[in-house]
Amino acid sequence: MIQILPETPVLHAAAIEDLFDRTFGPGHFAKTAERLREYSRSIPEVNRVAVLDGKVIAVCRVWPLVVGPNKDRALFYGPVAVASSHRGSRLGLSVTGEALEAGKAAGWPAAILIGAPSYFGEIGFTVTPKNQLLFPGPQDQARVMVRDLAGDASQLSGMVTGLVVRA
Repeated sequence: MIQILPETPVLHAAAIEDLFDRTFGPGHFAKTAERLREYSRSIPEVNRVAVLDGKVIAVCRVWPLVVGPNKDRALFYGPVAVASSHRGSRLGLSVTGEALEAGKAAGWPAAILIGAPSYFGEIGFTVTPKNQLLFPGPQDQARVMVRDLAGDASQLSGMVTGLVVRA
């Protein structure tokens, strides 16, 4: 039976990185989304992993962001990865949906995601107006989406930056 759980870094981190490498290849570090994660840390209590027989088969990692001149808080959802053995099973939507509920329960106002509108639209994400959200690098604006959590995501506007976490 598949379990969807909060990430426990000591148990899951290495398996998650392996799943990302197998899913996206080494080129995923060059994406604009990686600039948002560079000096930040994901939020294990909001992240979700799907585990089957002790193995991580899907993950949604979540990162703190600030947006625009008002430094509005938001969460960045992704990467979302699913093992090849479970693709097409909607498991990516399940782990993301549970991570969204965790973000809302933690009081975060909004979620931002870069992905396929036809897929993530099924769990409430909507495409933002062009250039409402700007990123530290090129980004296909047709894939920039938001969703309300404990606040109003439509109010987000401006440059999106990762929340720097100092060790």
